[in-house]
Amino acid sequence: MTAPLDLDQLQSFCAIADCGSFTEAARRVNKTQSAVSMQIKRLEERLGHTLLARDGRSVTLTHHGELLYERARKMLRTNAEILDHFNDGDLAGSIRFGVPDDYAVRLLPVILSSFQRTHPKIAVDVACMASEQLLEGMKAGRYDLIVFTQGTDHNFGELFRTEKMFWVSSHGGRALASEPLAIACGPNCCIWRKDAMEQLERTGLDYRVAYTSSNATAISSAVLSDLAVGFLPESALQPGMRVIGEEYGLPRLADAQIALMRASHAYGGIYDALANHIVQSMGNLEQPVQAEAAE
Repeated sequence: MTAPLDLDQLQSFCAIADCGSFTEAARRVNKTQSAVSMQIKRLEERLGHTLLARDGRSVTLTHHGELLYERARKMLRTNAEILDHFNDGDLAGSIRFGVPDDYAVRLLPVILSSFQRTHPKIAVDVACMASEQLLEGMKAGRYDLIVFTQGTDHNFGELFRTEKMFWVSSHGGRALASEPLAIACGPNCCIWRKDAMEQLERTGLDYRVAYTSSNATAISSAVLSDLAVGFLPESALQPGMRVIGEEYGLPRLADAQIALMRASHAYGGIYDALANHIVQSMGNLEQPVQAEAAE
């Protein structure tokens, strides 16, 4: 009978894949770098394939490493679920959680306040910033769980909600009539900006980026102050905004895909409690704000 794979080796392998560094992975799994290197050597010998490609200080997954990574994550998750099933203790601890401020203003207080009522012994430390920054922070080990906009990075995210994207202006404002059309949007790395610019180029509509910010609240303020026209997902619409679209020659935008990403250790226990709460709370949301439709 073939002996099962070593979960401890798989944990170290996933940690390396997450951060791209043996040194950082060793810190995360509380082992020496030499111990982690020995674990990977034994894992590669066991499977008969090279799993990690080393180029100086950079470490990336080989083709076989990519095939293992997803399956290793599933094994770690199943292991955590089994342990949870036989654990009768109260859930307690702290979680480092990141979320884009696109959703933070309206949804975060509701979601986290209800979570704290049902799980008073779990402390959630929250950071709000752009999806790109959250993904970089996850790689650097600053977060246990993040919500992010998928499309920025499709790898390893758990898609749980899709929302329509809307063009919006202030109600009765002049920005909509500006020539070229003044646009408020995120920085160049923003997936929503990339899509909007591509669609605008296809339509041939004359526009200029008049207001740029990585802060969703600042974008909303620019729209409500009639500085520019913007585009936001359904859950980020606010009172006073006017939903506009094809009647003004504006193109249809791709849907916003909202996903959850976990660190390789963030399965079971307190992590599943928060992840399941977020997915259920946001997944069941109807349109939170009824913005004013164009006349």
